[in-house]
Parts: sequence; C-alpha cells; structure tokens
Amino acid sequence: MIQVWSVESLPVTRWRNGGGETREIIAIAGPQGSDFLWRASIATLDKDGPFSSFNGIDRVITLLEGAGVTLTVDGEEIPLALHTPLAFSGDSACAARITGQSRDFNIMTLRGACSAHVAVADSAQQSRSGVCLVLSGEWQLNGSELVTGMGAWWHNEHSTIRPVSAGGKLLFCSIEEG
Repeated sequence: MIQVWSVESLPVTRWRNGGGETREIIAIAGPQGSDFLWRASIATLDKDGPFSSFNGIDRVITLLEGAGVTLTVDGEEIPLALHTPLAFSGDSACAARITGQSRDFNIMTLRGACSAHVAVADSAQQSRSGVCLVLSGEWQLNGSELVTGMGAWWHNEHSTIRPVSAGGKLLFCSIEEG
C-alpha cells in the first residue's frame, strides 16, 4: 500500500506538556505488546522541554526548518543541523532547547524488529517500506507526482521515487525489517 499526503493535511495533536505538536504520518502496527513496528511524524517545537521516553524504541530526528535546536541526550548536548539526521535511543533521557519555533521529521522503530535509515537525497531512491517528504522540486513515486510539502509512506510494497527535474531535494527514510 502507498499513501500520499501533504504536511498540512496531517492530523495535529498537541503535546501534553504544551511544548509543541505532532502531525502523525503513519504508525505501522507492531507485534502484540508493542505500540507500533514503526512510526513517522512531523513535530513542531514551540518551547524548550523534555522528550517523552520510548523504551525499546530507536529514534531518528531530522531538523526540517527553524532557528535552531540543541538536544541534550543522556547529558550530551548535540546541536541539530538542518536536514542532517540524528539517531538516538528512545530509552535515553532527552530534552530540546530551541532558539525559535522549529519543525522536525521523526521516525521511531521497534528495536530488534526493524531499523530506519534517513537521508536527504537528490537522486532516485527505493525501498520495500518507508516514508518520504519532498523538500524541494518535483518527484514521482510509482506514478504519483509529489511536490514540495508532499510526501508518501508505503509498507511491504517495493517503491521507487525519482526526481522529475534537477535540483530537487527529498527526505527519504527506508525501513528494513528483521
């Protein structure tokens, strides 16, 4: 199954701590006793604050836009660079310090069941399961045309996304199960 979406069409959920909001892209059901196999979302950070703990989950965060974000992960300060993925354990104590509102892409995977690889690409990409977000340009995914601010997710369906024109950028996340 392939599902195309736009960022603005995704449902918004405010965080309990009031520090931001999440737009969930997809949560693929996991084995019994787990919340999900993998979950993708876009978050808006409005103020400094802690991240929720997700034991047994691996996370990758990628800054999409904003003035700046520094994560403190298990006591280590890590500034996020635009479009540069940062992987960390959901078991870790994590908090964000921001210099203004920011937006990021998040992927969470059930440790031992699957893993995510996130990159910003300017050429064709393919995977059996994954999610993508067009950062610039026009792209084509298995016949569907995507433009800036649009994305897609797919699960257990080999998919290829290609740039339609030169100069485009794509956030691409492949999910490997097993």
